[in-house]
Amino acid sequence: MAFGAFHYLLTDLWKEETSPNYTEVSLVSDSKPRNRRIYVMYHGTTVAAAEQIIMNGFRQSPDGMLGRGVYVSRDQEKAARYPLCDQSDQVILKLHVNVGRVKKIDQQDHPMQKTWHDEGYDTAWVPKCCGMVDSGLEEDCVWDPDRIKVVWIVKAPRGHFRKLKELFIKSKK
Repeated sequence: MAFGAFHYLLTDLWKEETSPNYTEVSLVSDSKPRNRRIYVMYHGTTVAAAEQIIMNGFRQSPDGMLGRGVYVSRDQEKAARYPLCDQSDQVILKLHVNVGRVKKIDQQDHPMQKTWHDEGYDTAWVPKCCGMVDSGLEEDCVWDPDRIKVVWIVKAPRGHFRKLKELFIKSKK
């Protein structure tokens, strides 16, 4: 793909948000996402990782249940389970995610569990209570970090919210 076409695709990812009629869409955990739409999702992480995400954007995890990608959820409760180590260091980020083409992965050992991106999908979606996630909560894996934007800080430890908010505002300039 030529750079110009690639650049157009990246800038066009957020075209929906520029519409005068745009409103945030928060799907309930068991609602099927529509392709190429922007949805509210959440990501739980540490203070240090949140600072890096706000300043530099997301990076793919090298591997996970759904392979490489950025793991997010429509369910704030799911995001609140991270980081797994020290919850006192927890930050929950509110996101806008352009899901692109979505592949539903609803069983262990699904034939495309780790190869969904190779088949042309942008997001893998694990519905709630399908047996894939111990908590039974919904989860998504987004291949391209450019499909994810931080839109706010939902939760941060006392003493860190102000710094994260300042970084967030600075990153928008």
